[in-house]
Amino acid sequence: RWQKIFMIPLWSKMAVFWNKMFLTIIVLLIVLFLDAVREVRKYSAVHVNERAANVNTNAFDHIQMKLFRSQRNLYLSGFSLFLWLVLRRTVTLLTQLAKGMTSHAALEAQVNDATEAAKKYMAENERLQETLSEKGSGKKKESAEATDEKLKKEIERLKAELQKTSNALHKANNEVTAVKKQSEGLKREYDHLMKEYERLQVGGSGLLDEHTV
Repeated sequence: RWQKIFMIPLWSKMAVFWNKMFLTIIVLLIVLFLDAVREVRKYSAVHVNERAANVNTNAFDHIQMKLFRSQRNLYLSGFSLFLWLVLRRTVTLLTQLAKGMTSHAALEAQVNDATEAAKKYMAENERLQETLSEKGSGKKKESAEATDEKLKKEIERLKAELQKTSNALHKANNEVTAVKKQSEGLKREYDHLMKEYERLQVGGSGLLDEHTV
């Protein structure tokens, strides 16, 4: 399914600008994250000073609201930055997996073709040997021996090609398995981060409700 999606012409056109778009958004998220860190540090210091000075309630609540908003922006920009990196890694793994599956299918077809060709040559070799044993002519035997030797060489070549293709297929299977394991680990990490993000959202909502009361 992902292979079909990646073969869409629109995606191919977007892929040309994918790196530029990724770097642009990364820079933007880093700027927002650093700005949120600065705001949190700023209003945290003001919050402590205002509490120590025992100023009026309205001014203290206003500073507390600013601090809460800066903390919220810090969480949102931080998680957005990390999840964007996770998305980049996910797309990369899906692309590698799609290519690996395509290569795996092509190698399987090649192995099947080589096997069929080897069986065909072996059957022809047996048929020629039977013909030679029936006729028993000297001249024809020499010609048949030459043909038989040629067929043996061809069979050896096909066997070598089959072995080479089998090795390539085994390597492709190992690569596909490794990519699948990486994808599963990334999915587990993503689920854990989403649960942590939901927990922080619930905590932030509770803090806002207390401030409102």
